Amino acid sequence: MTALLSAGLGLKPAHYDDAVGCAAEGLWFEVHPENYMVAGGPRLRWLDAVRAAHPVSLHGVSLSLAGDQVPDAGHLRRLAELVRRVEPALVSEHLAWSCFGGVHFPDLLPFPRSTEALRRIADNIERTQSALGRRIAIENPSHYLRIDTHTWDEIDFLAELVRRTGCGLLLDVNNVHVSSRNLGFDAANWLDRFPGDAVMEVHLAGHSSDPALGDSLLIDSHDAPVAAEVWALYRRLVERIGARPTLIERDGNVPAFTELLCERDIAAAELQRVAAMAEAFA
Repeated sequence: MTALLSAGLGLKPAHYDDAVGCAAEGLWFEVHPENYMVAGGPRLRWLDAVRAAHPVSLHGVSLSLAGDQVPDAGHLRRLAELVRRVEPALVSEHLAWSCFGGVHFPDLLPFPRSTEALRRIADNIERTQSALGRRIAIENPSHYLRIDTHTWDEIDFLAELVRRTGCGLLLDVNNVHVSSRNLGFDAANWLDRFPGDAVMEVHLAGHSSDPALGDSLLIDSHDAPVAAEVWALYRRLVERIGARPTLIERDGNVPAFTELLCERDIAAAELQRVAAMAEAFA
């Protein structure tokens, strides 16, 4: 596992003190860098304190790698400054777009997987990795509607991005479950095809049903515990590819730190189990 990372948690401001004081083995924390790309102030001091106690990962949400423009130079410069300050164990971004014509949207939006899009995204990833001086991981998105103009299979598209740019992949298992239910494909078979050697990080999160459509449309809401179906897919994944740094995400209905830590401990135990299996058969 990267830098001896085991299972981690998304860091919330209400949990800064708990995070600094927690001594769980292998624990790490992930933040959205956009919240810390500033010259100073309390947020940076809190992040510095957490970083002094635990490894930290930066998970971006606004580079718009699938957009029609190259990443904003000022944004990349500030991100690079934060990377130098924090020295994160991992840096990741989403395979999506969120900016068009100078307008920024508060969403991670889909795109048709075409060869033109592949070239554009690969170029944006290379620009980002060059600016940061390091490899980044790209996250598979959640899907809510069928796009008929795709010319690339999703896994083939991700694997080709890895081949062209040397980037890694962040595999969000909840995104796979949500997408499989919404689009009607087999999540287990999809995971079995995923290029395990490229996986730098795994995400686990909860989801919810659409208020109007119910279970026919699942939402990657990050506002509930990880579902049993997602835990089962996760166990299947790590038994195949081995232990990888794994993050529990919670962005809504955030419970007490101790409750999140218990969920994190389930993932940590799974990582210990598969690591022990690997050693036994080595």
